[in-house]
Amino acid sequence: MINNWLKIAFANYKKNWLSTLINVLGLSLGLSIFLMVFIHWQDEKSYEQWVPNHENIYVVENHVSNFGDLTQSSYPQLYVSKEKFSEIEDFAIANVWSWYKTKLVAGNNSSYSTTGQVSNSFFKFFPFETVAGNSNNALRDKSQIALSENTAKQLFGKEYKNSIGKTVKTDQNNQVYTVSLIYKLPKENSVFKADYLLLETPDEPSPQWLNYSFIGLFKLKPNTDVKKLEEKLSQQQREQEEISSKKWGFKVDSKDRVKVYLTPLSKFKLESKGEGMNKGDKKSILIMLSLSVLILILSGINLINLKTAQASQRAKEIGVRKAMGSSKSKIITQFLLENLMICLVAYIIAFASIELLLPSYNQFLEKEMLLNDARIFIYSGLLLLGFALISGILPALYLSNFKPINTLKGNFSRSKHGVWLRNFILTLQLIISSFFIICSLIIHSQVKFMMNKDLGFRGDQTIQIDFKKTNYFEKDYDVKKYERLKNEIRKIRGVVATTGSIQSLGRGINNSSMAKYAADTTKVVNNVAVGAIEENYFDFYKIKMVSGRDLDWRKASDTISGAVVNESFIKALGWNNQQALGKELFTGWEDKKKYKILGVVKDFYYGGVDKPIEAAIFFNYNRNWAKNNMTNLQIKLNHNDIEGTINRIKEFWLTKAEPGYPFDYEFIDKQFAKTFEKFQKQQTLFTILNIVVLLVALLGLFALSSLLIEQKLKDVAIKKTLGADEKTIVWDLTKRFLIIAAIAVIISIPFGYYAMNEWLKDFHYRIEMPVWPYVLSFVLLLLLTFVVVSFKAYRATKINLVNYLKYE
Repeated sequence: MINNWLKIAFANYKKNWLSTLINVLGLSLGLSIFLMVFIHWQDEKSYEQWVPNHENIYVVENHVSNFGDLTQSSYPQLYVSKEKFSEIEDFAIANVWSWYKTKLVAGNNSSYSTTGQVSNSFFKFFPFETVAGNSNNALRDKSQIALSENTAKQLFGKEYKNSIGKTVKTDQNNQVYTVSLIYKLPKENSVFKADYLLLETPDEPSPQWLNYSFIGLFKLKPNTDVKKLEEKLSQQQREQEEISSKKWGFKVDSKDRVKVYLTPLSKFKLESKGEGMNKGDKKSILIMLSLSVLILILSGINLINLKTAQASQRAKEIGVRKAMGSSKSKIITQFLLENLMICLVAYIIAFASIELLLPSYNQFLEKEMLLNDARIFIYSGLLLLGFALISGILPALYLSNFKPINTLKGNFSRSKHGVWLRNFILTLQLIISSFFIICSLIIHSQVKFMMNKDLGFRGDQTIQIDFKKTNYFEKDYDVKKYERLKNEIRKIRGVVATTGSIQSLGRGINNSSMAKYAADTTKVVNNVAVGAIEENYFDFYKIKMVSGRDLDWRKASDTISGAVVNESFIKALGWNNQQALGKELFTGWEDKKKYKILGVVKDFYYGGVDKPIEAAIFFNYNRNWAKNNMTNLQIKLNHNDIEGTINRIKEFWLTKAEPGYPFDYEFIDKQFAKTFEKFQKQQTLFTILNIVVLLVALLGLFALSSLLIEQKLKDVAIKKTLGADEKTIVWDLTKRFLIIAAIAVIISIPFGYYAMNEWLKDFHYRIEMPVWPYVLSFVLLLLLTFVVVSFKAYRATKINLVNYLKYE
């Protein structure tokens, strides 16, 4: 019986080779897209899953009115809470920054490695495999250091396992440490990986409850009511906020009080409330996952539509089999088997495609994902069976319900049974296609709007070099290095000018505080960028003055207490450009010292254009603590010899500036372009998905229209015999499809509007919802539908009339 079913299946595949090919290719394409996004989703969810007891470990995050949601905690918040609340078994500090590297030296060997500052309980939370030493005794005091196996090999060579008790020093401040542990970094995904670890705890308990500087974790007792504990922690922090407000004279925002969040460790990568540590983009992944499901649904729609459209070809076969006693269940099973075979072939092609595309996909996402997770094969196998059943059961039930008497008389081909079903499914397919077109066009418009937005500065032909060797503990070390290097760099042929600042364009604000109007201290601006800058900074970047003047380095009053502010700052205080001039300010970075506003500059961006421009105060870098944060050089190059100039700078840097360190630089334009990467990737992915959707939909439309037009060839022959011209016949065959396409676009418009309106809410600077994408979607889908259907319709007009009229 099964042998006969297989023969019948392959005979039908051969007879309808075009629709079979379209089904297999469409389905494999849909499965490929879905599985690629699903692999990415599973990879992001896998972070910290390797940690034992991870279900009881939580990252402590805070919502603060001045700064929003912060991933950091304060030290007293951690150690006092552990003693105060019985639900907390232990706490740990895990300040691990993948972007921060320092140089370790042991004898003649060195290692430029990522560092982490942690508490001595770190290894109880993250039990890295021990290579040498004892993790229970590691990091008991600040003279000890724990090394990863790779770093230990670089420093001590083949004898690295015997390096416990030996010393290493940091090249930054020549601090000497004793090796107390060598550990293996986990192969599994984790954001808490560092090449070496140092102890990070205050020498004395810190009273600074609002100094959010630590990545803190709590290990809770099983079955703890996390929500209740969050309330207790929030109340504790609010009490400390009240105490600090009285001490420092600031006003607490009663409508936006401090709130403490406990984020599960296993969800921290995707669901951290603050910026997190290498935080994933959960929203974008879920959107892509949803869209890939829609593509999969489109593939299923093709399968259902084409199977039901082929019904008339199988009608007599089913009629004969029923007349010979075949049961309905056997017919359903046969058609489900045929459907499963198509799905299975598509499944194999999909995985082969993923193997080929995965390297490029990894490069695009900057990941190292592998197709080695058994769960992916299990889940996708279950998905395949479910998909084969769902997409196959409808046509199977439909075909098995044919009445033998009608089919054997040949009446089925003239029946309208199933037309409404096919029209509904085709409409759904075109609705999804129209939705994708609309969304792609609006996403493209928003990204183009951001990329074309005036940034407020000119960063062309300008590079930034960050110092690898810094020393924040030695007085004036960094500022002396900055001043020495800027004078040396200026002598290099091809260097037009240099400047410097403690903030970096394209990286957002990394130092901020508060400022208030000296004459009325109730007027306060929070989260003000600390703009310590070089003398020529505004001229270097062509940043425009809108009122007043720049700082004059020849005037002592300007360099000591003069300030320039940006437009966002004066708007926050309710002043206009002229009113701000001459006003005096108190700032959070220099108690009791007044800064006098000498000028106002046009707003310019430090970070991405999706966020508002932060308020900023600019002043002479060489007058307070900020001078030791001058740890970069910004260099404008002669456009006639950019490559040669960079090579000369590199030679100087490797031999005189920072010998023994790698030389890295970045163009300011490219540095800022990174702020667009997230949205450009969204645009690219959505464009790819849109192409796939259209391809699947149009292939399905072509196959369906081909089948339906094949069934009407006798009608075409009769019309031609009666004198109908080709244009009339083509229009008669295509107009139904055009009406369906028009209805589909109209239905898709509210869905597209809602989805894009929600997406645009994430942008501070956004386009107004345009009308043209909806109009273009309407025109484009109608045009594509007409081209696809009319191609087959036109070929139908060229038939041999004798072949189709001789039976009538």
